[in-house]
Amino acid sequence: MKSAWHVSSAGLAAAALAINVWAQGTDYSKIDITADKIAPNLYMLSGSAGLDPGHQDAAGGRVGVLTGADGILMVDAQYAQLAEKVAAAVKRISPAPIRFLVNTHIHGDHTGGNATFGKMGVTIFAREELREGMVHPPRPANGNAPPARDPAGIPVVTYGMGGPVNVYMNGETVHLIPIRAAHTGGDTIVRFENANVIMIGDFYRNFGYPFIDINNGGTLKGMLEALDAMMKIAGPDTKLIPGHGTIITRADLVPYRDMIVAVQGKVQQMITQGKTLQEVLAAKLTAPYDAKVPGGLLPAGAGTSADRFVSEAYQELKNGRVQ
Repeated sequence: MKSAWHVSSAGLAAAALAINVWAQGTDYSKIDITADKIAPNLYMLSGSAGLDPGHQDAAGGRVGVLTGADGILMVDAQYAQLAEKVAAAVKRISPAPIRFLVNTHIHGDHTGGNATFGKMGVTIFAREELREGMVHPPRPANGNAPPARDPAGIPVVTYGMGGPVNVYMNGETVHLIPIRAAHTGGDTIVRFENANVIMIGDFYRNFGYPFIDINNGGTLKGMLEALDAMMKIAGPDTKLIPGHGTIITRADLVPYRDMIVAVQGKVQQMITQGKTLQEVLAAKLTAPYDAKVPGGLLPAGAGTSADRFVSEAYQELKNGRVQ
């Protein structure tokens, strides 16, 4: 329960491509999907640990499953290669039909399985920005056309910023709460009101350092705003489930936010001194936190997770996008 690159769009796209290459090199046949009961009719599905180079704590992203007589609502859909295993895991929990699927953000470890569920007749909900990113994805750094998405996996119900979209089923009130550009430009948190559980997506993680996916609309400022919003929405006993890492409570958000602010301040100071990105990376600004961040020094794109985070902060601050 404890929370323990070059700065161009092309560089960030290359980093994202590297993550995709890792995923492609994963032996999905060895990955199992296990279920943990979080509340009387709410479960969390996780992939095996140690088999996904990009996510050593658990393969792919966490999946939420709300069950009951009204059918099933899922949160996120894992990698495409694991979608059938996810569907089988859901069937082991309940034989009820899967009716709704909510995407917390666009990354393939959360939306790759969309098409499998879309072809089952599942209605997919997501932010308008997420759908737009699927229909018109950014061009990779190599200049090639981006891979086409299976139309069956593209969300059919979308929403923007503003009040939450509310779903009433299985005796639960599910709030789909849009978050300003944080991890990506189309983030959603999913609150299960009666269970007192919130699925965060990836703007918080306690395995690896924060990932601000600038190429997909993420921002450092938005990540800090999202954490502030979470602290207001969550109660002291609310279970917070990140896309990667362990279940936390509101108190665990405080040191995480403090760490981001501290690193941001150090990066800004070095930018003011005229330091280059390479000099900033060489300074190892995350060193005070490395022992407390599981996976923080594991590879993530062109460097470590720590390098990626510092590079993203550098780009945002250098371009004046953080006020």
